[in-house]
Amino acid sequence: MLESMRGDLQRGKIDPSSRRLIEYLIASMGALPMETLRVLFLDAQRTLIADEQMQRGSVERLTLYPRAIFRRAIELDAAGIILVHNHPSGNPTPSETDELATDILVHIGQSLDIAVLEHIIVTATDHRCMLRDGHRKGSRRASRLDLREASKSQRNERSPHSAERAAALTNARRTLRRRLLLRQLLGSGRLFHEPARDVLLDLFIHECEGKAVSTSSLCIASVCP
Repeated sequence: MLESMRGDLQRGKIDPSSRRLIEYLIASMGALPMETLRVLFLDAQRTLIADEQMQRGSVERLTLYPRAIFRRAIELDAAGIILVHNHPSGNPTPSETDELATDILVHIGQSLDIAVLEHIIVTATDHRCMLRDGHRKGSRRASRLDLREASKSQRNERSPHSAERAAALTNARRTLRRRLLLRQLLGSGRLFHEPARDVLLDLFIHECEGKAVSTSSLCIASVCP
């Protein structure tokens, strides 16, 4: 039965809230005696690349390791992931730690261009979709990635060049941050051979922020001796 349900998922686009997906997850892991994390890795068309059990915990606790989750997503070239874990107690209501972990994973995924499409909690008879049902505070993500249009007075104070400079500064910061996260996830600096680019980005950021920069900090930015 489970193989048949899994085969149905592999034949088309996956909707995180679809009934056939929920039924498959409840049947395959809703009654497990220990908390278990499962991750569905999807491509850009939302078709299934892999369905893998990532981590296992105890009756009441499961520790998530974002590095392992996103490293595997990068290996599979996944564009999106669906997180699933079970509550052996039978109560699918998300805990505060469930909400915090989801918030952090969504933020990391945005930095790596890997969308966290849903975090589903299942039991033997019920489920909760945390992102769809609003079981997430979102404060961490909002405080870091809140983009809004400037007021009229702010637009009058800015020249076109300053607006372009601000946009370039934002892109430079994101690029350096993304490269740092990729180095940490993949664990090998030899995969990145653009130290001069990193030095130029770091110089540009320091110039825009009006900060002095030393040669030692440039070496740190480029991860070179």
